[in-house]
Amino acid sequence: MPNLPDVVLWSIPAFVLLAVVEMVSVRIHPAAEGAAAGYEAKDAVTSVSMGLGSLGFDLLWKIPIVAVYTAVYELTPLRVPVLWWTVPLMLLAQDFFYYWSHRGHHVIRILWACHVVHHSSQKFNLTTALRQPWTTWTVWPFYVPLVALGVHPAALAFCSSANLVYQFWIHTERIGKLHRAFEFVFNTPSHHRVHHASQGGYLDRNFGGILIVWDRLFGSFVPETERPVYGLTKNIDTYNPLRVATHEYAAIARDLRAAGSWRERAGRVFRGPGWQPPAPVGAEDAGDAVSETAAGTVA
Repeated sequence: MPNLPDVVLWSIPAFVLLAVVEMVSVRIHPAAEGAAAGYEAKDAVTSVSMGLGSLGFDLLWKIPIVAVYTAVYELTPLRVPVLWWTVPLMLLAQDFFYYWSHRGHHVIRILWACHVVHHSSQKFNLTTALRQPWTTWTVWPFYVPLVALGVHPAALAFCSSANLVYQFWIHTERIGKLHRAFEFVFNTPSHHRVHHASQGGYLDRNFGGILIVWDRLFGSFVPETERPVYGLTKNIDTYNPLRVATHEYAAIARDLRAAGSWRERAGRVFRGPGWQPPAPVGAEDAGDAVSETAAGTVA
């Protein structure tokens, strides 16, 4: 087994230090946008609580996930050695599959129920990076191809942790746009602010982890032009970590109970978060008739 460090664990002191520096920076030099920017104590506490909770739940989910990865790794005849020149290639490959995992978690509702946690804050600061889901069991299938290609599960875990650590610093409004060459290749605070925005033109964009080139290649890139409005299209307005972690699963359950057919139930689970079943045949015509009648009455 490769002897690789736990980069998330080693990075926790840096996370704390940088968050404190950002808080002090906001206090000394408040953003021009005012109350919409900066920190709110309850929001920050919720984000930190979600991060701490995710550490515990991730240990639970890792048991079956590691078992599956280990089985796949034992079955494949391929082996990728952990060497100084293969690690960057594995990081690149992991980032590619992260892009598709991240994109999938935005466009398939049952996956969005996991990822929505990270978007539930109406603030955007370094503590927002810590607002992690407690149900990451939806992520592992996207990386099975890497293990099947001979990447050791421990090496995959290292690459995933490095990707997560990189993304910490891009959750801030205190850094503007960087040099255009860096902005072209890498994910930056500017790109990630767009990703966390709830405006229509910004929705479901900039899915990259370390690199933004995947978004440029696959048509999901949008540059930051106007100031983002953070949060969800329908905000949940709660600081309760349990509700933050489960609110979309509860919404799916309500929609399934109210669904009138198995086709609608499948749509509520596997289509996009905003999907609605088509109106019954004739309902649209009836609505038009009512509108025409109302218009005639007004006239």
